[in-house]
Amino acid sequence: MKIPAPLAKVTRGELTESIHRGHFAVVRPDGALLDSLGDPDFPTFLRSAAKPFQAVPVVEEGAADTFNFTERELAVMCGSHSGQEFHVDAVRSILSKAGIGVDELKCGVHRPSHRPTAKALEERGELPSPLHNNCSGKHAAMLALCAIKGWKTEGYINVGHPVQTLIKGYVAECCGLSSDKLGVGVDGCGVPVFRAPLRAIARGFASFAWPEGNPALEPKRVNAIRKLMRSCLENPEMIAGDDRICTEAMRAAPGRVIAKTGAEASYGLSFIDAGVGVAFKVEDGNMRALPPIVVEVMLKMGTLSEEETKPLARFRSVAIKNHLRDTVGHIEALIEWRGLDRPDKHR
Repeated sequence: MKIPAPLAKVTRGELTESIHRGHFAVVRPDGALLDSLGDPDFPTFLRSAAKPFQAVPVVEEGAADTFNFTERELAVMCGSHSGQEFHVDAVRSILSKAGIGVDELKCGVHRPSHRPTAKALEERGELPSPLHNNCSGKHAAMLALCAIKGWKTEGYINVGHPVQTLIKGYVAECCGLSSDKLGVGVDGCGVPVFRAPLRAIARGFASFAWPEGNPALEPKRVNAIRKLMRSCLENPEMIAGDDRICTEAMRAAPGRVIAKTGAEASYGLSFIDAGVGVAFKVEDGNMRALPPIVVEVMLKMGTLSEEETKPLARFRSVAIKNHLRDTVGHIEALIEWRGLDRPDKHR
């Protein structure tokens, strides 16, 4: 295994206090490795970065058309939402269209990560429900697949359930792997989570940027990915939520990038113009390192100009505040990578 590369630094005063190291891969949809830092074959769980791949069968297997899911509903299946009202409404609509009750969601309950929404719930004396779970869109997609396939929803979160077997195959094919090459664990929301080499994850995101460039994908799969890709690009607020890096990065570069976070600081990006995918993993799992890295990668890829990074200033240099709310330091990217020359040449 290669030594991890510096990806972000934490400064306090004049001192670099901490460094977050990790691994980074830039890959075409045919699997060609274009660039890397650290170890491009570093094995890691995709965590929620897998959600776009996990949603592909909803389209390809006919659930999207049968239940008339909107683009916003398809996008929230690919996202890790903040529990805002429009997120909750979209997930509730998915379940209603598929004839499934909210009580069948087995993702668990947590407070909305969108603080104003959480505060409003508390002020109304309401408790959060499974709909507020950031993975409820993914779970609703799984239940919709059960409905279209005639499978029992009982135990749908378990690794042996047919919906999980189906999804695993889709994730593997997007990443250019056979199903048996995906490692399996249990995610925070209870469903199987998959482990793969970083370059395979980047290939999956490249397949979302340019599905026709992946020779392993049949036309039906390409069309399904295209539909999901369009849904995500047109509805970035459904991928995360207001004031979160995935959504704000996509808003800053409309139609040019799909950005998707995963727990323990895994991350994937689909660069539409370049037709490539980028995946990286911060080895210590600290999520605070992600926002500045994402902005820096988009800048180096030519997806954002310096002018276009201005709305993302708070993500590019994340302020560290003390208990008096004074700014005492910053988190910034530390990537020694020049980016790709003429990224459009890779399509």
